[in-house]
Amino acid sequence: MSGARTAAPPAATGDLGDGTYRNPVLAADWSDPDVVRVGEDYYLTASSFGRAPGLPLLHSRDLVNWTLVGHALERLEPAAAFTAPRHDRGVWAPSLRRHDGRFWIFWGDPDHGIFQVNSPSVRGPWTAPHLVKSGLGLIDACPLWDEESGEAYLVHGWAKSRAGFNNRLTGHRMSPDGTKVLDEGRVLVDADLIPGWFTLEGPKLYRHDGWFWILAPAGGVATGWQGAFRSRSFHGPYEERTVLAQGDTDVNGPHQGGWVRTQRGEDWFLHFQQSGAHGRLVHLQPMRWGADGWPVLGDGGAPVRVHRKPDLPEQPPSRPAVDDTFPGGRFGRQWQWTANPDEGWATQHAGDGLRLGCVRTERLDDLRSVPHVLTQRLPAGACTVEVGLRLDGEAAGARAGLVVLGDAYAWIGLERAPDGTVRLTHRFAPANADRERDAAHSRPVAGDRVLLRIDVTADARCRFSYSSDDTEGPVRLGPEFAATPWRWVGALLGLFAGAPEGTGHAGTAVFSAFRVTA
Repeated sequence: MSGARTAAPPAATGDLGDGTYRNPVLAADWSDPDVVRVGEDYYLTASSFGRAPGLPLLHSRDLVNWTLVGHALERLEPAAAFTAPRHDRGVWAPSLRRHDGRFWIFWGDPDHGIFQVNSPSVRGPWTAPHLVKSGLGLIDACPLWDEESGEAYLVHGWAKSRAGFNNRLTGHRMSPDGTKVLDEGRVLVDADLIPGWFTLEGPKLYRHDGWFWILAPAGGVATGWQGAFRSRSFHGPYEERTVLAQGDTDVNGPHQGGWVRTQRGEDWFLHFQQSGAHGRLVHLQPMRWGADGWPVLGDGGAPVRVHRKPDLPEQPPSRPAVDDTFPGGRFGRQWQWTANPDEGWATQHAGDGLRLGCVRTERLDDLRSVPHVLTQRLPAGACTVEVGLRLDGEAAGARAGLVVLGDAYAWIGLERAPDGTVRLTHRFAPANADRERDAAHSRPVAGDRVLLRIDVTADARCRFSYSSDDTEGPVRLGPEFAATPWRWVGALLGLFAGAPEGTGHAGTAVFSAFRVTA
């Protein structure tokens, strides 16, 4: 679905407007980025884990200003495994490539295996997910079509939680059509044999200057570094070097991303930085090839915060959309369900506003386990989030609201009381609790509409308030709530509607004018 979106102000992007940029260039949880150039256009994808649609597709012409243009994965497969939220499963560390006139995305699902989709255009249509290699613990897959030999290869990492081991990269010969591996695979890099290296994962495979190159991170999400490996043969042996590390900077764990060469011959590297509740923010590093043939990233191997922009045509400041007016009940590309969607969750109509059905569920007191929550990434930086809400839910206990969703969560919204009145409700659930409880006493509201508001500080502390016909300005509710990430995912902003188990139609909720302002 596509909805209205507003242009981002310059402060919302990494573009400083003077020929330089400031990292992050994508200030939200675009985890495990990979990038490819086609002509003068740059495309990026990222992990989407258990949310649908998955495999986001971003576009840029200068590597600094990005917009979200779609998704490559409408529903997760196998579909039966994603009828309920699986926040730390699904699509891990995809690789985006262009080959034989098509775009290709490979990824590992740690519970099922390595999948791929492909399309002649980044805007689709994309093929249905194809299982290239089945198995537990297979993650972070990347293909390579070697133009010199005509051979095709595949490399991937391992998840210890499923396979019982990690810290190694396995390589296969692959069929040229990308549908299967042609051998049992062999270990290309065993980082247990490299002193000081641990949690080697996220490989990206390239051919350059007569070498096979694997750019791969190690050392853990928040504390790691970027490694480079090279060999004259795909099968090794590989020599290694650390090419990007935090050093004396404030950029912790700079690693896991992709290399791209511009049409003007410059080299750049996109990677992430783990940033608490905001998840994995995307940074852009200059890259060059040293006299010894090894890549040099950032400022001599240390990440840069501010740098000149790539030598590319000037572009207007932009970022992936966050605002939405929901024209005709459609929602913008930035929104994702917390599981594969079902019929009746959102309804298109003649007017504006997002109309969500109050889906009946036995799990209404734990929004982390509810699939019909519509979410988008929590942007980094201080901001105010606002959305209008009208509850047309008729069933006792029907509710709808605005949530900050993570390992812990809190929401503000409306609930239908047993006596038929509508009450303003603010609830939360700690990370170690299996159900939510009141963050403030519920209260009656005048009229049938409220404006819900969350003021978010730069360090993701959230203050909830509301306005209605009987208030003068926003009314603050409850204590401050500190947003938390999931295991691998940053906190999410979400809209939901639900009702307790029962029979009959429970009604709807209508959200209007979702806005995030700096």
